[in-house]
Amino acid sequence: MILVTGGTGLVGAHLLLHLTENEQQIRATYRQTNSIQKTKDLFILYQKHNQFDCIEWVQADINDIPALEKAFEGIQFVYHCAGLISYDPADEEKLRKTNIEGTANIVNLCLAKSVSRLCHVSSIAALGDLAPQEKEITETTEWNPEAYHSDYAISKYGAEMEVWRGQQEGLNVIVVNPGIIFGPGFWEQGSGAFFTSVKERLPFYTNGTTGFVGITDVVRIMIRLMENNKVGERYTLVAENLTFKEVIFEIAENLNVRKPQREAKPWMLSLAWRLDWFLATFLNRKRKLSKYSANALTSSETISNQKIATTFNFEFQSIRSVIKEVISLQSN
Repeated sequence: MILVTGGTGLVGAHLLLHLTENEQQIRATYRQTNSIQKTKDLFILYQKHNQFDCIEWVQADINDIPALEKAFEGIQFVYHCAGLISYDPADEEKLRKTNIEGTANIVNLCLAKSVSRLCHVSSIAALGDLAPQEKEITETTEWNPEAYHSDYAISKYGAEMEVWRGQQEGLNVIVVNPGIIFGPGFWEQGSGAFFTSVKERLPFYTNGTTGFVGITDVVRIMIRLMENNKVGERYTLVAENLTFKEVIFEIAENLNVRKPQREAKPWMLSLAWRLDWFLATFLNRKRKLSKYSANALTSSETISNQKIATTFNFEFQSIRSVIKEVISLQSN
């Protein structure tokens, strides 16, 4: 039997959509009952109503050991998709608790229950930092503990350390590091903010660069890695390195809305995150723009996908076609 943690998130839900095509025994975890509807809506969107009924749902927070023990009964393969994404410094403790301690719990139960393989969904945020002579980030780029990282990046790096600790203790592991993932069904959270913000007439764009990938490519690669027993390795999943301007303009064009007219310069974002901190501190509200996010929007990173492309001779779907697909499905 296969266990998918975080079955109500973007990656987990789409993974379930693909896994159920093969009529395998699938179990998925969720935290709140109403969140299951998001996954069900995704199956309805793809007209896969019958497949959804094949999933066995278990309520289990990844820090709730007794609940997890029940979820792990009879499990042979685990896809660990559950995690917290936040760039609000106020969420540091939650990030460590969920991403590091939660992953440690998953690893420990995999070892205790003699699970055959674990596929852990990490992030490009957990990849290393370029040395002066390096031009692109790969799976082997070294993490510099003295460099500035967001709390989210640190938590995902810490989660990976727990996975590699599991490998040293005899667990067969696979780690994937996706870029910013685009996919239908989850516009109200995570990367869906790109689409909702542009739809609401986002006034600014930035020229920072990072890696993007479509959700279908992510889950297909995860399944192939598990089926081919490619253990003890990590794989960066990035279709293209694009500027935020290119992505935002492409979304605007497909939504048929006005493209942002002004570039947000680094000095503007520097002022913006400080103002956001002030308002969040004195009005007791969530941060909308952190220092890390402001820097990321204007920094440029080139991330290599050569390893996974070579391993499977894999051709990624272009981000332009991913954006068109996402908007087309959401409009139906």
